[in-house]
Amino acid sequence: MRFNTLPEWLAWQETLHFTKVAPGLERIGKVYQQLIPEKPSFIVVTVAGTNGKGSSVALLQSILSAAGYQVGSYTSPHLLRYNERICINGIACEDDEICDVFSEIDQARGDTSLTYFEFGTLAAIRIFNQRKLDIVIMEVGMGGRLDASNILDADIALISPISLDHTNWLGDTRDKIGIEKAGILRQDSPLVCSEEIPPDSVLQKAAEIGAPVSQAGKDFHYHANDNKTWQWENADTKWDKLPRPKLAGDYQLQNSAAVLQVISLLKQCGITASVKAIIQGLKHVKLSGRFQVFAGLVTRIFDVTHNEQGAKNLNKLLAETPCSGRTFAVLGMLKDKDATQVAAILDNRVDQWFVGGLSGERGQTGDEIAAKLATHIESDKITIQVQVEAAYEKAMAIANEGDRVLIFGSFHTVEAVMKFAGLADMKS
Repeated sequence: MRFNTLPEWLAWQETLHFTKVAPGLERIGKVYQQLIPEKPSFIVVTVAGTNGKGSSVALLQSILSAAGYQVGSYTSPHLLRYNERICINGIACEDDEICDVFSEIDQARGDTSLTYFEFGTLAAIRIFNQRKLDIVIMEVGMGGRLDASNILDADIALISPISLDHTNWLGDTRDKIGIEKAGILRQDSPLVCSEEIPPDSVLQKAAEIGAPVSQAGKDFHYHANDNKTWQWENADTKWDKLPRPKLAGDYQLQNSAAVLQVISLLKQCGITASVKAIIQGLKHVKLSGRFQVFAGLVTRIFDVTHNEQGAKNLNKLLAETPCSGRTFAVLGMLKDKDATQVAAILDNRVDQWFVGGLSGERGQTGDEIAAKLATHIESDKITIQVQVEAAYEKAMAIANEGDRVLIFGSFHTVEAVMKFAGLADMKS
């Protein structure tokens, strides 16, 4: 074995390929064939989109596990530990298992170069195959068509809401991005669209290859009964008085509705879930870093939001969540994210901004973020620190009882501050 510990493997993978992002399936496909020559027996649900992917995966995993199936889930990025990316029934795989599979991949690849993400994707599939799971849920990393996760053929594809993100790679319109996301579709395999009006490019691609489409508001419907229950129906089934998912935000009903359509369609693959399993799955679903609240004299809220649609959802959640004091925002973002737009959407909820830099070459500096915020926000509302941890410390030092501190802008921001504040192992 090349290395004995997971951190050593990951550090090496970061430098193995000449670029950190290398879209395309040729290299990973060659290694995949060496590693897994026969088609895996598990059912595959692939989840693409811009917002709601993580929630959709968590909901599917929770319901299907409650129904008694052995369920694998592959997600990215991780929040606190790399192991979170590869889970079985919601439990992260251990270091030793991942290291053993990394060694297998290293031997199988020969002289083929792989990226960090490609190594992880192959490791997840290899582990799921070895464990002989019933069903696997693959979250697409960035795009879809050329994403490493697309090496598996989806039995059902779910596309969550699409908005502008990763525009340098995917295109600067919803239709262009939709073309990339629709790359996960397969002939005769159903597509579920979370949006009532998905990009035309997604529907056109489905029609071209003969992928049956289930579209929100057309092929399945949902609405809230009150603030505790909701109902869902399609042409064959109706479920009333379902509990709201244990995830914050009304928009989680949109994600949950699409997930229930996937559950309904899985019957044709021999996978069924009773209403009891659905209820249990909705009640017990867990997802860190999405409006995750730590109560106290000063309330702390962590959210990985980093784009326009996410900021709108977060703005609504803040409006719906009572706060007797002030709201302070601690913001750290990556260079390819639009800090100006995100801050403009949320500024009406924020009394003071504390910005800080993120470590690594992809992170924006505190000065860079502040300059972008200053185009919409008064400079006396912005406090700059070198690191996001220092920005958090400054906000907490000023906050009084009844105030709240919102920490957001990236998975990296949430990770850095949670670890700095000693919250990584605490439950909210």
